[in-house]
Amino acid sequence: MKLLKFVLSGAALALSLAGAVAAQDKTKVGFVYVGPINDGGWNQHHHDSALEMKAHFGDKVELVYQESVPEGADAERVLTQMALGGAKLIFTTSFGYMDPTINVAKKFPNVKFEHATGYKTTDNVSVYSARFYEGRAIQGHIAGSMTKSNIIGYIASYPIPEVIRGINSAYLHAKRVNPDVQFKIIWLFSWFDPAKEADATTTLLEQGADVVLQHTDSTAPLATMAKAGKGIGFGQAADMAEYAPSPRVSSIIDLWAPYYIARTQAVMDGTWTSVNTWDGIKAGMVGIGEISSVVPADVKASAEAMKAAIAAGTYHPFTGPINKQDGSVWLKDGEVADDGTLAGMGFYIEGIVGDIPK
Repeated sequence: MKLLKFVLSGAALALSLAGAVAAQDKTKVGFVYVGPINDGGWNQHHHDSALEMKAHFGDKVELVYQESVPEGADAERVLTQMALGGAKLIFTTSFGYMDPTINVAKKFPNVKFEHATGYKTTDNVSVYSARFYEGRAIQGHIAGSMTKSNIIGYIASYPIPEVIRGINSAYLHAKRVNPDVQFKIIWLFSWFDPAKEADATTTLLEQGADVVLQHTDSTAPLATMAKAGKGIGFGQAADMAEYAPSPRVSSIIDLWAPYYIARTQAVMDGTWTSVNTWDGIKAGMVGIGEISSVVPADVKASAEAMKAAIAAGTYHPFTGPINKQDGSVWLKDGEVADDGTLAGMGFYIEGIVGDIPK
């Protein structure tokens, strides 16, 4: 009997040790989201990509996440908890997480951090973003071609370079196909606030806009236009195809999964290094949702031709001649904007009315 107990005890110990080794073999990967994971846009698409990454690696990866984390002290607390909980790689998926990410990374030099849309890096902090302005160019082309009122509304989140680039790109390409186009811009100072987004959409429609673009995360603008029975818009960060063929006539889709898989693999392999990644349509980080049947065939064809040219590297959305808002020359004829200027863009181009909030 004693021998049997000893054998059983040894077997239990072996199973326990095997379980501990299996747990240690797993790479814990964390994600922090500024909004809910069911927002239908930015946060949901990041989370869906995180789930794709988890599915790719199976039992080799443990996925942890926290949604609706405010930018600031709360973010530092959540990141610290994740690091203390054994996360080896943490993705922080909003611009306002930049300083919290840097601060926490200093305390955990053996943890790797990946910050979306920021610009500060250290030995254990990478940054990554997508060239959304490429998609905005295509949206602007469609919007400028389809507006009947010549008034295009734009719901903007925060006055940071990423958002300003998008406004400029959309306006530039709307203006090139329709010189009479005007942009009306409403700043919300929020990434995700369905009520404010709906109110802004209503205001823009009342001001005569028949196209509304958005750089906010919810489906509220499309839902508002659908309820009003007027206006067209575009999916933001996700396809938002439930509103197709109208008011959603196309979309910008963020394709993060390949990046998440590659960076997680690098941590597992021990080959991770700090990088600054800024990819677009060509690399497959920016997708353009199907252009719906509401869009005239010739407009659809020219929009798809622009997408193909951007992917081929034969066309850059910020190609001169382009002046700044004050009329001074920014890019001469045929000159292409450099990444440094685009990354820090803090000015409107000529023709946009209004000031950028401080």
